[in-house]
Amino acid sequence: MRWYANVREVVGGGGATVVLAHGYGANQALWDKLLPALSQRNRVILFDWDFTGGGEQQPEEEGRYTFGRFADDLIALLDNKGVRGAVMVGHSMSAMAACIASVRRPDLFSHLVLLCASPRYINSPEEGYVGGFEKAGIDGMLDAMSSDFVSWVKGFVPNAVGDPASVPPVEESFLAMRPGVALEVARMIFLGDQREALGAVTAPCTIVQVEGDFAAPPGVAEHMRRLMARAAATDVVIIDSVGHFPQLVAPQQLLGVLEGVLRRHGGGEDGRAHGGAVEEQVADGGINIITA
Repeated sequence: MRWYANVREVVGGGGATVVLAHGYGANQALWDKLLPALSQRNRVILFDWDFTGGGEQQPEEEGRYTFGRFADDLIALLDNKGVRGAVMVGHSMSAMAACIASVRRPDLFSHLVLLCASPRYINSPEEGYVGGFEKAGIDGMLDAMSSDFVSWVKGFVPNAVGDPASVPPVEESFLAMRPGVALEVARMIFLGDQREALGAVTAPCTIVQVEGDFAAPPGVAEHMRRLMARAAATDVVIIDSVGHFPQLVAPQQLLGVLEGVLRRHGGGEDGRAHGGAVEEQVADGGINIITA
């Protein structure tokens, strides 16, 4: 049983193959504002993870969901579609699955775009790591999900989205999840620590964070960059917006970043993202810090 469903392929010109993987609580409709532009010159593959309610969900079972299993199913999907050398855009939890998949099968990926990603949500003061949450806060969130899932969604989603106009579609997709499955996937995400996996990534990466994202604060991006010392290149992009869903709230800014990645991938003129992006060369390791 695979954990992906509703695979869709939109083929434009002869550019790159772009794979769009949504994060927790979302579905592939999250990418609708970006799809027309991305598919003009590229082959775009989208799908739903089974926890969205779009696939044949299995009975919830504690510990069944793992990032490694999501990575294996991402690999299976790309093999099934005959993909090699894709530009992989992984949102939130899918970014970590993409990192693990790229280590297991580097031939499948030419570039990773890690969007609103976090390898660890819980703060670790002894390591100087600020993930954004205390353990007690995560435990309280999981308890709230367990006791009244609908009320938790209606409280959590507006904070996560940050833009009232974009709340309804995200709230709808969250409520489509079966509560028991949603809780198990949340435990995997919010109690996990995937930082060790980042050190094995060799594919070039663009880490994209949002300035006002409470779930994955911008400081996490710099921590990820330091851990990804083996990556062929690592850019950090901070979008000047709010929330955890820039696909909905700041689509043109995000599209500019993705088009910049695709130009570099395709050997374009200068590889600079447009849509207001400003690129600054930073002496520390030659890393590009881009504020979009």
